[in-house]
Amino acid sequence: MSATLLMETLEKLDKLHSSLYEIAVKKTEVIKNGDIESLNGIMKEENKHMYAINKLEEARQKAAQQICPEKEQPTVSDCLEKVSGSEHESLLASADKLASRLADLKEQNYLNQQMLHNSLQFVHFSLNLLRPQPAAINYAPPTKKTPNNPAPGMFNSKA
Repeated sequence: MSATLLMETLEKLDKLHSSLYEIAVKKTEVIKNGDIESLNGIMKEENKHMYAINKLEEARQKAAQQICPEKEQPTVSDCLEKVSGSEHESLLASADKLASRLADLKEQNYLNQQMLHNSLQFVHFSLNLLRPQPAAINYAPPTKKTPNNPAPGMFNSKA
């Protein structure tokens, strides 16, 4: 029940998430500049990373299953309870490092999401300014023009 395979998988996951974080930072700059072509390229790169991360996540689950066979889907925390000594410390350090990287990535992706949302709001606002506003379609009776006669005063001045 060696935790070495799980630690190696966590380290590989950390490297991929680190690379994904760097891509997210590039994406922020691309969004600021409004370069759609580069944004498409970055999204393709992100998809490749996500595919690799999913494969490594499957490997992590298998490695965790070897350490904790009694659990259906063991977590790293479950595995930490089963290992001891230096393996415990190394596994804990790898898990903490990955958790920190994931928090950074989540924050950067939230920033990118907000920037894209604001950009879309601006585009919609601009389009609404350029589009003519439709006339009221509701039925209303034809209006009668009132003569430009002033309204009678409070008292009769002829008297």
